[in-house]
Amino acid sequence: MLTVTVPSYAPAYAPDRFKQVFRRYPAGVVVVTADAGRGPVGFTATSLTSLSLDPPLVSYGIGASASSWPHVEAAASTVVNFLGADQESLARTFATSGIDRFATPTAWRRLPEGEPVLDGVAGWLRLETERIVPAGDHRIVIARVTESWLDEDRAPLLFHDGAYHSL
Repeated sequence: MLTVTVPSYAPAYAPDRFKQVFRRYPAGVVVVTADAGRGPVGFTATSLTSLSLDPPLVSYGIGASASSWPHVEAAASTVVNFLGADQESLARTFATSGIDRFATPTAWRRLPEGEPVLDGVAGWLRLETERIVPAGDHRIVIARVTESWLDEDRAPLLFHDGAYHSL
C-alpha cells in the first residue's frame, strides 16, 4: 500500500507574507479614472492584465473599501492611464486617500464620451465594463477596450519592492 504524505498548511495565509511576495514581482503602474456622474475619480493600480485579443478584454482589481469603488461600479466605462517613467508624483497622488486627486497640479481632460483622461500619460485605454467579479476584499473589473492612444517614445513607470522604477 502506497502512503502519501500531504503537507499541512496554516488555515489562513499570512497577509504580510502575501504582500512581501508580490512586492518582489515588478508591475506596470496605471491610474484608472471614471466618472459615474458625480465627478471624476481615480486610483493607482498595478493589477492591469490583458485577458483576450478577440474581443479585446482587460481586467483590473479595485478594493471593495476604496473610495473610488462605488463610482467605478456605477460607471459604464473607465479609462486606464499608463504612466510614464517620469510620473511617479502622479502615481503617488492617485494612491493618496482623502484628497482631491484631480485638483491642481493634476492636468486632465474629458474624452468625447465624458470619461476623465490624464494629460501627459504614456498611453490610455478607454474601456466599457462587461463584468464585475467579487474576489475576496477586492472586485475584478473585466472590460472591453473600445479606444486607445499610445506615445511610443515613453518609457513606462514600474513598481517593484515598494518603490517606483523605470526601464
